Amino acid sequence: MTKPFLSIISPVYRAEKILPELVRRIECSVSAITTEFEIILVEDCGPDNSWEIIEGLANINPRIKGFKLSRNFGQHYAITCALDHALGDWVVVMDCDLQDRPEEIVNLYNKAIEGYDIVFARRVNRKDSFKKKLGSYFFYTVFEYLSGIKQDGTIGNFGIYNHKVIKSINRMREPMRAFLAMAKWVGFNTAKIDIQHDERYEGKSTYTLSKLMQLALDVAVAYSDKPLKLTVKLGFGIAVSSVIFAIYNFTIYFLGLITISGYTSIIISIWFLSGLIIFTLGILGLYLSKIFEGIKARPLYIIDKKTFFDDDK
Repeated sequence: MTKPFLSIISPVYRAEKILPELVRRIECSVSAITTEFEIILVEDCGPDNSWEIIEGLANINPRIKGFKLSRNFGQHYAITCALDHALGDWVVVMDCDLQDRPEEIVNLYNKAIEGYDIVFARRVNRKDSFKKKLGSYFFYTVFEYLSGIKQDGTIGNFGIYNHKVIKSINRMREPMRAFLAMAKWVGFNTAKIDIQHDERYEGKSTYTLSKLMQLALDVAVAYSDKPLKLTVKLGFGIAVSSVIFAIYNFTIYFLGLITISGYTSIIISIWFLSGLIIFTLGILGLYLSKIFEGIKARPLYIIDKKTFFDDDK
């Protein structure tokens, strides 16, 4: 196949019943733009038969490139794998559950050729469960507060990106991956368009509230030093509070309401220092853990299988 004009990539997890329909709808939509396209599906070592389905589809369709990771690395690492192998002048990133409608790719492309390097899909009316919407709300609230970066909860990974944008993102090899945050960080000329968001085609989302909160904390620590700055503010707040608390204890001591020797000084010292030290060590520990992950310089993902042969042994 000649060099593709358009690459459509999607991380795959528990999608064995969705994949044939996903590929069919992508082909129908993208054919209105170009016949030179590729579909990159990265199976993130899920518990179902998604990889076997990808192999079957790739055997009858040379446009499909399939990768199976050696273990479950996570959605954003699967996206990284796909981005590393995308050859198109334009790259579309989308989820595999068909909530991101392939039919919207044409609208994204038409907006991009007006002169934009990135066009994000804005889900005006999200067709998610209340639980997932609540989780997303907390995720964006926590991430926006800790990172100091303005977030739009209606925007996800779905969008179209010029190859120079993808090339810039691929140069970012930090171990904490968050595709949307990285796409926003690199800059370039960006636009947003409203799209229709569909119900999940089959199954349920694997993102739980706890996973979203952990992701928000990880991304905030990786992309911002605000938690460290908050410790300074917290320390100042505790110091002021301790002074007020000290005045109160000294007052009641001199009024004769405290008769135990040393009580006031011990209580003030413990209350002030213990909370401050433990909290500060916790914040520093988070940053040290990220530094520890980074200096190991391990690969971001490991490919177990491919549906094609190349020179990459």
